[in-house]
Amino acid sequence: MKKYVIVTDTGSDLSEELRNKYNIEYVSMHYIHEGKEYEAHLDWRALPAKEFYDILRGGTRIFTAAINITTYTEAFEEYLKQGYDILSISTPKVLSTSGNSACAARDALLEKYPDAKIICIDAKRASAGLAMLCVKAAQLRDEGKTIEEVAKWVEDHKQFVHQEGSVDKLHWLKQAGRISFMSAFFGDLIGIKPLIIADVHGYNVAIDKVKGRKASLEKVAERVAKDYIPNDMGIFITHADCLEDVMLLKQKIQSKINIPDDKFNFNYIGPVIGASVGPGMFGVYFFGEEITFDSLENKK
Repeated sequence: MKKYVIVTDTGSDLSEELRNKYNIEYVSMHYIHEGKEYEAHLDWRALPAKEFYDILRGGTRIFTAAINITTYTEAFEEYLKQGYDILSISTPKVLSTSGNSACAARDALLEKYPDAKIICIDAKRASAGLAMLCVKAAQLRDEGKTIEEVAKWVEDHKQFVHQEGSVDKLHWLKQAGRISFMSAFFGDLIGIKPLIIADVHGYNVAIDKVKGRKASLEKVAERVAKDYIPNDMGIFITHADCLEDVMLLKQKIQSKINIPDDKFNFNYIGPVIGASVGPGMFGVYFFGEEITFDSLENKK
C-alpha cells in the first residue's frame, strides 16, 4: 500500500503533542494585527496565546486570512515529491475558503501527477471536532487502512461529532460573521450566555441561552452527559484563555457521567478561530448520535 499523509489546517486547533504522536501535518492560515500579517501557527510562534487574547480583550480586532491556492499547491507538492498520497481534512467551507483552495490545488496537481491520489474532505466541524476526525484518521492509517478506507470513514462519521459550547460575548462572532441568523438577538442581553452547537453544515448556531457563566458551564455539562456515547476518543475541550472555567466544566461532566481523567484532552483555541470567537469561548467535542440539525432548514 502506498504511504499517505494526513493534512489539516489551523482551524483544527491540534496540539503539537497530538500532531507529533499521530504524524498529522497542517497548513497555516494567517492573521493580521496592526497591519502586519503572521502565519497562524498552532504553536503560537508569533504571539503567545495569553498576549493574543489580551489584545482582543483590549478591544483591538485581529483579522484572519484563509489559505490560498498557491500555499496549498506548494505544501501538497512537497508531499507528492516525497512519494506520499494526500488525505486533506479541512475546516468547514461555510467558515473558511481554505477548503476550496485545497480542492483547487488538488485539481491542478493531479494534472501534473496523474498517478497520485489527493482526497479532500470538508470536515463540517472546526476546532477540536476537526482535530478528533484527524486523530481518528491517523489511527486508522496506522492500523493499515487505505487512504480510500480512511476517507470513507471520515465522510461517514463526521456528522457524529458533537460541538457544545458557549462564548463570553457574542460580539466577536457577530463581528466576524460567524454566527447564524437565529442567534442575533442573544448578543444584546446583558449577562446572557448563548449555548452554541455546530449544525450539519458546520455553521455555529446558538440554540439556547442561560443567565451567567456558571449556568452555561452547568448546561453544557448536562448536554454532554446526555449525548456522549463512550468511545476510545473520549472528550476534547478547547478554550480561549479560560482554563479555570473548563477545568470546572470537566468536573461537572464527570459528576454526571463516568469518564476518567485520561479521556479528556485540553487545548487552546488557535489564533484563527480565537480571533472570531473571542476570549472566554469554550467548546466540548465528542462522538454521539448523528447530527441532523440544519439551521438553514429551520430558517424556512
